[in-house]
This record gives sequence, structure tokens and C-alpha cells, in this order.
Amino acid sequence: MLAATLDRLREGVLLCRADGSRLYTNPAAETLFRAHPLWSPGLGLALQDMLPPEALQKADAGGTWNDYVPFGEGRMLAARLSLCSEGGSHYLLLLQDPGLVRDDQDLLRRHAELNVRLTAAQEKLLQAEKMASIGQLAAGVAHEINNPIGYVHSNLGSLQEYLSSLFALIDAYERALRSPDPRAQLAEIDQTRERLDIDFISRDLPQLMTESREGIERVTRIVRDLKDFSRSDRDNSWKLADLHAGIDSTINIVWNELRYKATLEKRYGELPLVECLQSELNQVFMNLLLNAGQAIAERGVITVSTGQQGEEVWAEVADTGAGIPEEMLQRIFDPFFTTKPVGTGTGLGLSISYGIAAKHHGRIEVESKPGEGSRFRVVLPIRQPQD
Repeated sequence: MLAATLDRLREGVLLCRADGSRLYTNPAAETLFRAHPLWSPGLGLALQDMLPPEALQKADAGGTWNDYVPFGEGRMLAARLSLCSEGGSHYLLLLQDPGLVRDDQDLLRRHAELNVRLTAAQEKLLQAEKMASIGQLAAGVAHEINNPIGYVHSNLGSLQEYLSSLFALIDAYERALRSPDPRAQLAEIDQTRERLDIDFISRDLPQLMTESREGIERVTRIVRDLKDFSRSDRDNSWKLADLHAGIDSTINIVWNELRYKATLEKRYGELPLVECLQSELNQVFMNLLLNAGQAIAERGVITVSTGQQGEEVWAEVADTGAGIPEEMLQRIFDPFFTTKPVGTGTGLGLSISYGIAAKHHGRIEVESKPGEGSRFRVVLPIRQPQD
């Protein structure tokens, strides 16, 4: 019964005398011995051929010896030699493949190392895709910044002229005050006011300052949105965030890509603060908005909607574009799969978005019909599970 049990083990078991003659060898050990370079059909394989000289000495002294031993070209086995009787008359040798002797702690350690490497690779890929998206939008973002900077620059030129006119009027008043007969200078002041069109300046100057302030605020907002979008969240800190603010900042970045081919409609519902990594969700919203814009050939409508259902919230991007064929719907989240022309898309946007949603214990739902458009809904829990 014991022999039958040992015969089924994947580990090699050998019971032998001190001179190396074998009393018992299970099938797994026989298979290992036949793979050893010193094995021969007539002589077999002696114990001394498999183990270093100190193995028997240490087993005699301490009862056991164990180490890794070379067993053929490029192969290492875990060996454990045990003394079975006093005086070194019988020994039990166990030979095991390293893959069978790694304990749970070793497996957990290696699993943790792989998870760290995988997480680092995912973060690098996510950051690379973010920067690639910003690079793709660079011309549009530059245009969005140049527009307000342009009219602020123009307004500063007008402001310089207005200041010169106002200083000229102030000089006229000062001359009138220094004159022996100030009333005689009133006619000159009236002529100066009319010539410099001070009434128009007094009406236009507040509007000019308001426009300039709005332009600077728009540039500041775009730069802030870019900064929030491009940061990598290296601290991996989950925070309560306003999804509407994240969607609006993302729209602010991609708007130049959408404004000429789509009308944007917002249908926001009441949302609570959501526990999330907001910059990563902004990447999802950007990918969905850009895909919606690229799906529209000439002119269409992009609708951004949000809402809450129980303990979940959702954000949806719908377009009136070309739609996705049914046979492709099963593959749109596969890495490097794209329906766009060669050189237009990387095929990573939706794959990364799917991974981000899964990381948030959420999901992305898709509805699409060719010729009618597509609808992508990101569903997220309001609070992340404690485990």
C-alpha cells in the first residue's frame, strides 16, 4: 500500500544503502535518473553521482541534508537526504522540481512582484496614452489659448491709446487749474474731450477690461485643466471628486476638436461626490469624447449625460455618428483594435478606458447601430468597496 502511494508521487523517492545500492525507487525517480548525464542502462546511477561529497557527512551528523543540485544540463533539483538508521546504513533521498517545492509565501511574493511590475507597466502605458492624446490635441489647445491671448493683446493696444487720451485730458485740466482764469480754459477742455472721444472711452473701457479678464481666466482654466489631466496620480490616492467638474475640464481641452463638426448638449443630473482617481476618469471621458467626434463625418450632435441609480452613478457620451458594426462590438475593448484608418488611432483608448473603469469596480456599457450612432455609458460605484 505504501509503495502504491509512493508510485503516484510526482517527486522522486529513493531508498538506498550507504554503498549506493538501491532498495526502492519510485517511477518519478526513475524518470529523473534516466535524464541524468551519468546514467547508463547497465550501471544505473549511484547515490554519490547525484550528490556532493558533504551530503552523506552532513546527513550522518545532523540527520538530514538538503540543497539544490545540478541534474543535467541547465537543470536544478531540490534534494533532501535523510538518515534512516544509525550508523549510516540506510538513506532516503527525495528529489523535487523547484516548481513543486515553492511554498505559498514564495508564490505570494512572486505574485506580488508581478503585480507591482504590471501596475507600473499599466501606469506607464496610461501616462503615455495621456501624453499622446495631449500631443494629438496640441494644435487645438494652442488655438484655444491663442484666441484669448490674441484679443487680450489687442485690448492692451487699445488700452494704451485710451490711457494716452486720458492723460492728455488730465493735462488739460491741470492747465486749466493753473490758469489765472480757469473758466477761460473750459472751452479747450471741451474741445479736448470731443477730439479724444472721451465719452466713447468711458463706455468702452469697462467692457475692454472685462473681456481681457475673461481671456486671461480662460487661458488659466485651460492650463489648469491640462495640468490636472496630465498628472499621473502617483500617490494613488482615492478622493471624493465632482464628476461634472472633471467632464467640463475635459471638454474644455478637447473642444477645439469637436466644435467644427458637432453640437454639444449637456444633460447633467444630480450627482454626489464620487470616490475615484479623477485624472484617470478624465482620460476615459477624453477618449469617449474624441471617439464621438471622430465618428461624426460632417455635422452631428454629441450628448453628455449623467445620472444616479442606487449606489452607482453613470456618465454617458452619445453621438449621431456612423455607429459600430455588430461584429466589431465584441472587439472594441481589445488592445490595439481600432476601426479608424491606419495612422489615425492607436487602438489603446477604449482598452485603457475599460481597464480604468474596472479598476474603479465599474464598467462601460455600449449600444451602437450602424448609421444611427453610438452610446458609451461609464457606470461607477459612489464609494469603493472596502476590500
